Amino acid sequence: MGLTNIKRELNKLDKNKLVELIADLYKKNKSVKEFFAFYINPNENELYKKYRDKVYEAFYPKRGFGLKLKDGKQAISEFKKLGGSLNLLADLMLCYVETGVEFTNDYGDIDENYYLSIERMYIQALSLMSKEDLLDKFAERVKKAMIDASNIGWGFSDSMAEIYCQFYPDDLEEVS
Repeated sequence: MGLTNIKRELNKLDKNKLVELIADLYKKNKSVKEFFAFYINPNENELYKKYRDKVYEAFYPKRGFGLKLKDGKQAISEFKKLGGSLNLLADLMLCYVETGVEFTNDYGDIDENYYLSIERMYIQALSLMSKEDLLDKFAERVKKAMIDASNIGWGFSDSMAEIYCQFYPDDLEEVS
């Protein structure tokens, strides 16, 4: 069923039925609760902190040990769906990269898929920053992530430097 059909059916409902339906949806769906909590009280910084913590916990869980990149990427996706600012979305994406690089420096080499995930997020973050004219704002952190990756194997350090140079071509001589 498409959005047009949903809208058509919702338009048939009176206000009380519509409120009941939304309340039922709210009770049954965690993401709907979060959406309405943000809709009613749009504290973007609080929302950002919550999702930044989720990204961090994907690498460094509070209990035990278990790398869950999927959870980190899902946190970024959920933040985006809730409508946080693109500035904070770019920041959150960069946090994923920074935390991934930090994790590798703490625990040693991982595997190719791990590094590809970090590289893809680095590209996505930098693309968003470029599109939203945020490259200057994040320049120091973006560069630090690339430099912090410089001793990591599997060609990861080279990839990070190449990606960096695509977005900061004037900084090429410093990277070489």
